[in-house]
Amino acid sequence: MSLGILQCGAPPDYLAWAYGSYGEMSRELLAQPATIFDVTKGELPESPTAFSAYLVTGSPAGVYDDLPWIPPLMDFLRAARGRAKLVGICFGHQAIATAFGGEVVKSPKGWGLGLQRYRVTGQADWMEAPVAEVAAPAFHQDQVVRPPADARVMIESDFTPYAGLDYGDAISVQFHPEFRQDFCKVLVEGLRARWPDHADAALASYSQPDDCARVGGWIRNFLSRT
Repeated sequence: MSLGILQCGAPPDYLAWAYGSYGEMSRELLAQPATIFDVTKGELPESPTAFSAYLVTGSPAGVYDDLPWIPPLMDFLRAARGRAKLVGICFGHQAIATAFGGEVVKSPKGWGLGLQRYRVTGQADWMEAPVAEVAAPAFHQDQVVRPPADARVMIESDFTPYAGLDYGDAISVQFHPEFRQDFCKVLVEGLRARWPDHADAALASYSQPDDCARVGGWIRNFLSRT
């Protein structure tokens, strides 16, 4: 299995030098070789079939933003569907949903921040033994509010009803299994002014164990299935 990572954003410079890019974090989560394409700089694989799978990373951008790299990304995802497996994380979750006919908005609920708990409501062959819930870091205000017609909801919460989707040939999650908790702490502290009402609670939440390794295993299983 060959993997291309479509990197759609970057962490602040003061974090990137210590923790790597979003693409590098995703590659570390999956513990397998991957080629990273910086989509924000116009980089995309030469063909949707150049790799057998693609992972779309998080981003500070919104899928509805008027940015020159977003329409080509959407076109690429639509062209790749059925020809390569697709995985989406946060912005990638929203991008895949948008490309396949869903709807994403800036949620009036506000920010999902800190270690969040999600109910696992679906079961698929790429999952391991059934679990009732998973915990993982979240950093988002945008949400999928209408999933594509062929998407099956696998993971949900009251705050994020469409937190994990399965399309058969694609899967995606709203949260960040690739984010280590030490990275999350430094990120929240550095951007505390953006989240004055949420920062302390988010930082406190990181004292709890997470299920990032489990979700990373799910993604690896999905990618390895023929």
